[in-house]
Amino acid sequence: MGQTIFITGIGTDVGKTVAAAVLAEALQADYWKPVQAGFDAGTDAAFIQSVISNTQTKIYPETYKLKLPASPHIAAKEEGIRIELDEIEKDYFKIINARGSSHHSTVTAQHLIIEGAGGIMVPLNENEFVLHLIKKLQAKVVLVSRNYLGSINHSLLTAQVCKAHHIEVLGWIFNDQYMNYEEEIMQWSGYKRIASLPLAGVVNAAFIRQQAAQLKENLPVC
Repeated sequence: MGQTIFITGIGTDVGKTVAAAVLAEALQADYWKPVQAGFDAGTDAAFIQSVISNTQTKIYPETYKLKLPASPHIAAKEEGIRIELDEIEKDYFKIINARGSSHHSTVTAQHLIIEGAGGIMVPLNENEFVLHLIKKLQAKVVLVSRNYLGSINHSLLTAQVCKAHHIEVLGWIFNDQYMNYEEEIMQWSGYKRIASLPLAGVVNAAFIRQQAAQLKENLPVC
């Protein structure tokens, strides 16, 4: 049965989109980013489209595509709108229904990768966070961590939020330089490592294919 896998991170710019691309390529999964805040440099969906090689992955349009590169609740307010989790949920079920009658010959085996905005406690409106969206969609989570000063603290705080809210976490995807901090985060959080992605000067389709091939060995959802 295809799973809904939600990619969230320990903060902003930790490599969620690259991680989502690698997962989508490895699983030949569909991709959806319901809330995009800021797109002067292109949307995350467009990036995914440019680096995916398989012919099965389908990319779905955003529910909210906001101009301002800021916290989603601020970007939405700037445009005079409010992000509604019910609207995102409606689009989610449209995607699920469309997948049942479209391009997948074995739709029950097809996974859906959802990419969140920023970290798990990023506000979507005045009282709901990415956390609440994960729970509403009943998704399993992949946590993305990037090595920087303070990342152990941010990683463990994110893990604690998941545990406190009984969210099922499939594991960690680590980015950039890695020292012993990966082993420590896994030990202290109790979550396994799915992949360690190296720091790359250029992230292109070849890089994504290479990382996807390596990641398949550790995927708990194949």
